[in-house]
Amino acid sequence: MTEETPGFDEKPDVPSGATPDDAEPKAAPSSEGAAPAGDAAAAQVAGLTAQLDQVRTALGERTADLQRLQAEYQNYRRRVERDRITVKEIAIANLLSELLPVLDDIGRAREHGELVGGFKSVAESLETVAAKMGLQQFGKEGEPFDPMIHEALMHSYAPDVTETTCVAILQPGYRFGERNLRPARVAVAEPQPGATQADKGDSTESADGKENGGPEEG
Repeated sequence: MTEETPGFDEKPDVPSGATPDDAEPKAAPSSEGAAPAGDAAAAQVAGLTAQLDQVRTALGERTADLQRLQAEYQNYRRRVERDRITVKEIAIANLLSELLPVLDDIGRAREHGELVGGFKSVAESLETVAAKMGLQQFGKEGEPFDPMIHEALMHSYAPDVTETTCVAILQPGYRFGERNLRPARVAVAEPQPGATQADKGDSTESADGKENGGPEEG
């Protein structure tokens, strides 16, 4: 007997229940399966980019809203501060207006020499406090008459004035800041009409004399 050697025609053992095709090696997956995965990743990136753009847009809108609210709040604060200052100034002006008759009495007492003793100390303290609060007195003799700050109670003519002039202060005026609490009550004097015409005539004669070369010499 001779030993039998397996030949090349002998088929390998196949497990039971398996088909011959299962014994064959499987082929490597083709590149067609990778294409859908790449498209899905691109779609995901596009979706994230769109969401990022939406977030950026929303952030810009919220930032603009915040800036607008901040500007409105600053305007509100400035308006409230301005109104507060105005109300304070009105209150001080009203208080000082009520004190003006008292200050007039103090001034008359000083003119008559009656401001003495304890009354003098109290009066000076009151005037100091009023000045610290911003009260200013105006009106002086010799200054030109201004109807915006002066009130003429007496009128006369004077040869030594060239324009309407305050010649006497009957009652001083007072202001607080830019507010005139009371005009200065004054006596005014105007140039005499005859003197004015005479001055004009003298000026005309002098001018004519200069033009004509003066009087002829004999």
